[in-house]
Amino acid sequence: MKGLYSVLGVVYMVTTSFYISPEKGNIKKENINTKIERIETTTSEKTTTVSSSEALYKSITFEVGHELNEEVFFKALTGFENLKKAGLLNQDAHLLTVCDFSMSSNTKRLWVIDTEEKKVLFNSLVAHGKNTGEEFATNFSNTNSSLQSSLGFYITDATYNGDNGYSLRLLGMDKGFNDAAYKRAIVMHGADYVSEDFAAVHKRIGRSWGCPAVPRDLTQPIINTIKGRNCLFIYYPDQNYLSKSEWLKA
Repeated sequence: MKGLYSVLGVVYMVTTSFYISPEKGNIKKENINTKIERIETTTSEKTTTVSSSEALYKSITFEVGHELNEEVFFKALTGFENLKKAGLLNQDAHLLTVCDFSMSSNTKRLWVIDTEEKKVLFNSLVAHGKNTGEEFATNFSNTNSSLQSSLGFYITDATYNGDNGYSLRLLGMDKGFNDAAYKRAIVMHGADYVSEDFAAVHKRIGRSWGCPAVPRDLTQPIINTIKGRNCLFIYYPDQNYLSKSEWLKA
């Protein structure tokens, strides 16, 4: 006779022998000879990866009330590691910048995270494009002159001084979603309209022509930190993008 039971998540099989008495037909246990077999369970590589991501997330000290969403972080980290595997980022790259455009533009929805030191270097306001939405982002484009933001993974490039002052070129890595960013001049730059004072007057921060614009006082510190082939991820829960991005495939 066999039965299954579990202890702390481990499944065991119990086998007990019986015999029938020839005299009375009674069923008796045969010297309680019980065999216990342990059935091994396996842990997939995916579970190991998720556990590692969870451990990293939990080890990062976010300011209370300004935490990056855990699922958004996992997606950003997946793309970050896939870009490394593809040789598009250096293996020792450890800076990950995330813009969560599912959040209100009046909140600090940009994070620069040092995954090696496990700390947040910057948490800032960041603008989306004029035609992407008002306070909340809703529409995205990869088309020139659309004045909309583009979703996906970027690799930071070189800096320059242009019409918006000190700026950082961005290379879009998601085909069909942001790979026209360089031609569209989608860059990171500073802007006076990205401030709490502006939001207090207009009920939202200002909007760019599609660029992830940051506050003037943080422009140089942020750009100088993430320039030169580091990862930037602009997130929005767009199912078309999430299902098609090659960098989000585990």
